[in-house]
Amino acid sequence: MVGYFKSFITALVEIQFIKALVNWSGYLSAACMVSLVIVTIFDVMMRYVFKNGAIGLQELEWHLFSAVFLLGAAYTMKCDQHVRLDLVYQSHRFNERHRNRLNIFGTLCFLIPFCAVNIIYSVPFALESFIHSETSPDPGGLSNRWIVKSIIPCAFILILLQSLNDLIRRLKDTD
Repeated sequence: MVGYFKSFITALVEIQFIKALVNWSGYLSAACMVSLVIVTIFDVMMRYVFKNGAIGLQELEWHLFSAVFLLGAAYTMKCDQHVRLDLVYQSHRFNERHRNRLNIFGTLCFLIPFCAVNIIYSVPFALESFIHSETSPDPGGLSNRWIVKSIIPCAFILILLQSLNDLIRRLKDTD
């Protein structure tokens, strides 16, 4: 039974789909960042050089900004560059085994439940926006607000998948 469980875990770790999906989200986040810089430069030039600003450009900046961080979160986690409490995690009293157990505990007790709650509540939030064809309340604002709202559950699904992938790898390393 234990051998079967180990081979199952090994097979899951070797699934490249999650890694490819998270890599794709990282590339998309980077593309959103480049787009954000271009849109911001254009918006600033229009406002201060030509004295002609646009509400739609400002909203696009907000949407791109949220996409950068939401889509980049899973990729940051995959690259092990996410924020931790370094005072505890990098302490000389913690060896790799302790850090591994701390990561397993944090993933099981905090990260997975946090992702689940966010997914549960953000899916209806985005779906309602899509059903009602929500647009910006500001004149000249962007339409299709459901697009930016749908990034929220997608991002937390990616984080959840990446955390499960990390959890499986860490459980395999505890042997």
